[in-house]
Amino acid sequence: MEPLPKDPVMLLSLINTKLRDFYPSLDALCRDLGVDRTALTETLERLDYHYSAEKNRFL
Repeated sequence: MEPLPKDPVMLLSLINTKLRDFYPSLDALCRDLGVDRTALTETLERLDYHYSAEKNRFL
């Protein structure tokens, strides 16, 4: 897989798309892609987006 986008807005779009289409949870996505969950969530929280396990996406 290509590296994740550095731009937080592009990252948000990509992560939510992957969660919707391929992964049942953020943990599964992070595990499969080798992404640090804490770093990812902190980056998206700077945009005021937070992971919803119930909806399996950042809102």
